[in-house]
Amino acid sequence: MRKFIILFTTLILTCVYVLARENKKIIAQGAEVKRLADGFRFTEGPAVDRDGNVYFTDQPNDRILKWSVDDGKLSVFSENTGRANGLYFDRKGHLLACSDGNNELWEFDMKGNHSVRVTDFEGKKLNGPNDLWVAPDGGVYFTDPLYKRDYWTRDPEMQQDGEHVYYLSPDYKKLIRVAADLEKPNGIIGSPDGKLLYVADIKAGKTYVYEIQPDATPANKKLFAPMGSDGMTIDRDGNVYITGNGVTVFNPEGEKIEHIPVEAGWTANVCFGGKDMKTLFITASEYLYSLEMNVAGVR
Repeated sequence: MRKFIILFTTLILTCVYVLARENKKIIAQGAEVKRLADGFRFTEGPAVDRDGNVYFTDQPNDRILKWSVDDGKLSVFSENTGRANGLYFDRKGHLLACSDGNNELWEFDMKGNHSVRVTDFEGKKLNGPNDLWVAPDGGVYFTDPLYKRDYWTRDPEMQQDGEHVYYLSPDYKKLIRVAADLEKPNGIIGSPDGKLLYVADIKAGKTYVYEIQPDATPANKKLFAPMGSDGMTIDRDGNVYITGNGVTVFNPEGEKIEHIPVEAGWTANVCFGGKDMKTLFITASEYLYSLEMNVAGVR
């Protein structure tokens, strides 16, 4: 009888857990994708500052824009940005940009002035830094796929020996290659605790997860999701948001839990913002969208 009671109790608790997880909707009740702004050529790289404001790029127009959460107004943060693509704020509150006009990593202060932080790897031009994530220790992981640009004045052929992932030390003085086992790495994000690194191989159509080692190198690569991604983000519950055909959300176990349709030809990137970090901002083709969420992102 006691064994039966234990078995029955375990079954009930399992059912309660499963139902609770299924009933936890990540999108706020009644919320719909809202178009905030349009008229761009191609939006990319949303990033959130300490106040919840969102910065994003209109890459073909070579500018970074700011969406203010206080008044919902759009302004130009910086122009002539080195063809900035992916963005992320560092621990000093400065904005890092994958500026692939000259295949570099730039840092902007809040007046829009920039400094070049990465120019090459071992004396050779990078392919074109695309997306990045700043780890809790201040180190920067970024992807370096090759997309030949018609605005390059450089030799368009690859100078590196492949398309890889790199790590820039917290003092911005040491650059190392940390993943050379992908076809075309694109989107990248890490877990809030800094223990996991997610990298999307957009050419292979897969997203992988690595365990970050004490020396900052990623190891123990595993398939996370059977989809590639352009940009990516993560929420405080560890759900990973993958872009391309709208936004597809996977829980920490790699199970698909949500798909968010977006009215655009291509959904390029995504981040959380707003004062409570519960608004999902989506850059897609000529548009900037938002969606109110039940879960919060990571500032």
